[in-house]
Amino acid sequence: MCTGKCSQCIAVSLYPLALISIICNIVLFFPAGDVQYAKDGHITEEVKYMGGLIGGGVMVLIPALHIHLMGKQGCCGNRCGMFLSIAFAALGVAGALYSFAVAVLGLQNGPLCQVLLVWTTPFKDSGTGYLTDKSKWWMCTAPKDILPFHIGLFSTLLATSSLQAILCAAQMINGLFGCLCGTCIKKDVI
Repeated sequence: MCTGKCSQCIAVSLYPLALISIICNIVLFFPAGDVQYAKDGHITEEVKYMGGLIGGGVMVLIPALHIHLMGKQGCCGNRCGMFLSIAFAALGVAGALYSFAVAVLGLQNGPLCQVLLVWTTPFKDSGTGYLTDKSKWWMCTAPKDILPFHIGLFSTLLATSSLQAILCAAQMINGLFGCLCGTCIKKDVI
């Protein structure tokens, strides 16, 4: 496959992943669909790190745009452009890894929730047993259904950031081939 067409495939795959990351991070600010928790500051700490918005969103979207434009120039653009796509893809890998790390921390520490009358993260430092053991979920009385909400969105961020890192790393390899081997425009043979 031509390195330019490969770049376009990678970029087109990165767009929805970046959008999913951004949406997940924004939704995490509104547990139970209620704005009041954000107003009162009752938001899980890892949500405030904005791993999905900054890391998996902006830091992947910018490279995706450059990679997509690079693939459109001729068959695979010029060598300098493919070299730049390596640097942009490295930025995408860094953003995806940041989003991945924040999602892992979010899942490990658990959500901020109300236990009796106190707002706390009851599962922090207790391991990840709460992820599989639903018998502990009764502790969180507010926001309603915070645990499935928290686990679902942070798991989605974990999956999307993993795919983003793989795709951006693949683009780094693709860009290296495009930089070293040049264009793959077919020449007419008479």
